[in-house]
Amino acid sequence: MKISKKTFGVLASGKKVQLYTLKAGGLTLSVSTLGAVWTSLLAPSRNNKIDDVLLGFSTLSGYVTPKNQVGATIGRFGNRIGGARFTLNGQTYNLYKNDGENSLHGGRRGFDKYLWKAEAYEEKDGVFVRFELQSPDGDEGYPGNLKAVVSYGLTKSQELIADYQAQIDAECPVNLTNHAYFNLAGEGRGTILAHEMQIHGKFYVEVDKNLIPTGKLLPVQGGPFDFTARKPIGRDFEGTRGTNGAKLPDGKDGPGYDHCYVLEGDPGKLRPCADVFETLSGRSMRVFTTQPGVQFYTGNFLDGLAGKEGSVYGRHAGFCLETQHLPDSPNRKEFPSCIFGPGRDYHERSIFSFNIF
Repeated sequence: MKISKKTFGVLASGKKVQLYTLKAGGLTLSVSTLGAVWTSLLAPSRNNKIDDVLLGFSTLSGYVTPKNQVGATIGRFGNRIGGARFTLNGQTYNLYKNDGENSLHGGRRGFDKYLWKAEAYEEKDGVFVRFELQSPDGDEGYPGNLKAVVSYGLTKSQELIADYQAQIDAECPVNLTNHAYFNLAGEGRGTILAHEMQIHGKFYVEVDKNLIPTGKLLPVQGGPFDFTARKPIGRDFEGTRGTNGAKLPDGKDGPGYDHCYVLEGDPGKLRPCADVFETLSGRSMRVFTTQPGVQFYTGNFLDGLAGKEGSVYGRHAGFCLETQHLPDSPNRKEFPSCIFGPGRDYHERSIFSFNIF
């Protein structure tokens, strides 16, 4: 196991951004103090070839003006809040509208745009970086002073650990996640449509044309959203048209997934979330989480983004499995509660386990 650190670049303010690199169990993960971003993840293949399986950028400049929050830690609230507002204890809180009439991924300046404090450490079975961020009362319209502590690391068993904690002195919605885009064939190597996916959820959240939940949880059985058995991501793509807000250049609805699945089992307990297989490389990834749901996103809005080493990321160049509370939970009392505060600290955990099959 090994930990190294270097300067990734310097911001316009003169502050330095650090890049930590962790090595354990055949994996190498790099994480940046700007946005607590996963910048790269090197993983072996069936033929002992090492590839970077995360979409991203080679230099700091790609993350300073981030698009699509590639690899970033998201907060205070991941996903969308309808109408960019919520009511709590009789008071309405107005948020910044950065997604039409809605608030997305924390608003105008979410946690992905902050410089986090960081400290690396080693445990018996792994190496980690502990990130810390203070979000003051009123930040992006949210109440309460919040302290977020996020730890990312690798274990000898080829697991990427993501541990999210927050304490806040007033009741407030909290929903932290990471917006990593994976391509298990290697970043820049075509689309992820041939990847085979299994999601451990029998229901998904129905959304309207603006991707805001209607309140209905729809069964996946037998339809294009059914990943209860392993299948290629692209097999039933055509059946998703008109359900995810993705528009083609001609203005027509494009295919793809951008939906939150309700995971089986009890929220708060670590349990299976998803399994992904890439047959050419032989790489597989198993995801476990304590979260109630996972947003499965197939890069529908990637539009020729310039990535690492000359790579260009077009539609479906990567997929996301954003473990999280359900979207618009502050306005949906029927969803698992996302309200935390005095007497109820936030703590969620996700594990991404890599193997060769």
